[in-house]
Amino acid sequence: MSICYEVISEDNLICIKDLCNDLMAYQKSKVYIHPEFFDDMCFETRVIPSVKSAKANYIVAAKDGDEIVGYAYSTISPKETYSGGFATLQCDAFFDFDSVKNDDVGCLSQFFIREDYRNIGIGSVLFEKSMDWLSSFNSISDLLIFVSNGNDSALKFYLDKGFKISHQILNGFITVLRNS
Repeated sequence: MSICYEVISEDNLICIKDLCNDLMAYQKSKVYIHPEFFDDMCFETRVIPSVKSAKANYIVAAKDGDEIVGYAYSTISPKETYSGGFATLQCDAFFDFDSVKNDDVGCLSQFFIREDYRNIGIGSVLFEKSMDWLSSFNSISDLLIFVSNGNDSALKFYLDKGFKISHQILNGFITVLRNS
């Protein structure tokens, strides 16, 4: 196994389609609050609209040879982007806009590693590369991560990386984490 990391251009988004759809299936298998929310979530309803609405996008992939085995997708978006929708769902705002210092926020939007490649450090590398990219924007002071209920390993991972639980939305369907 020889893992390398590659930034994926917006022109080549299709290369993460299968892993994105695997992420949606994985999340649905873990949730205990509203698993049906994932019924309409897929690459076309999550990645494509997000890429189009963000001011900046960053996708970094972990590759074993030519095969992508994991990816992290981060965005810089106007805070109003989070005013009332999540993928195909409608909800109240994701956070109190007055609590965000600037007009834009950074978000680690998607993060997935194939099961047979977990717990060997790939996640930490993808996370650090994403945080480095998000931190390169001087106008961004607020970073967000949204974790589906039931995904306890992801929640623990982000807490161990220094993020703090802020609140829950959609009646506990999503836990919102913020940088400390």
